[in-house]
Amino acid sequence: MTRTLLFACDLSPENRAAYARAIRLADENGLRLDVIHVLDPHLPRIALRDLEQAVVTEMTAMMTDIREDYALAAPPCLIQTVAGTPYAEIIREAHERNADMIVLGAHRKRGQPDLVAGTTLARVLRGAPCPILSVSHLATQDWNEILVPIDFSLTCRHTLRETLKRFPDAHLTLLHAWELPGERELGSDGDYARWRDQQVEHLRIQLESEVERLMSELDAVPDVELKLEQGDPPEVLMGRLRQQPPDLLALGCRGQMGRQSPLTEQLLSEPHCDIMVCRAW
Repeated sequence: MTRTLLFACDLSPENRAAYARAIRLADENGLRLDVIHVLDPHLPRIALRDLEQAVVTEMTAMMTDIREDYALAAPPCLIQTVAGTPYAEIIREAHERNADMIVLGAHRKRGQPDLVAGTTLARVLRGAPCPILSVSHLATQDWNEILVPIDFSLTCRHTLRETLKRFPDAHLTLLHAWELPGERELGSDGDYARWRDQQVEHLRIQLESEVERLMSELDAVPDVELKLEQGDPPEVLMGRLRQQPPDLLALGCRGQMGRQSPLTEQLLSEPHCDIMVCRAW
């Protein structure tokens, strides 16, 4: 069966970086690139027919221009339009094509997390059957440094497995934020400090064991570095992204009750790097 990379194209200038990344990923990983654009189904039939041809022509021309600009090879490609609600059609097409990955452009309203929830990007993240890439950086930037926030959850295990499998040549930094009770009251106490150090070392051993188990399941694995930092997990992650932004951030989708977590919304509205979001399991 042909493995497929699905790219949802909206024809905007901001979408060019994502289009270029999709072409590069498809070529480097031996995937067929399926490019789709979702049309308004309420247009008159004759207008829809004419618009469909114009959109396919434009997407084809964009691909040619991008390949020339970035000196990219041409992967096997299928360019189509579909009619319907954008997020629903992208999810449906991903299911029907058994897509290996979905590529989308980044959220355009930078610095406005409250506007993320209703976007096509956020809605696709909640329902996609495969990892989604939100691309904001140029395709010429290699993904050598990948940051993966981890804990013992099923979501993080799945995300780490996907990242280990997909990027065997990269350097992965696994970031775990920890907090212990009593730090504020007893942090300067010697006995407490010794207990805290023992707990953190025990945590490190558990995390290393979990990572080694996952790595043993794969034929090729990347270079992995485990970092433990004290503090609130969202604050630790945002601090790391601001100080040492990676090439790619890989995280799990934990949205509940039909929306993303506040942290995910913040990350999507302030993309310090490209982001890969994996489903919970």
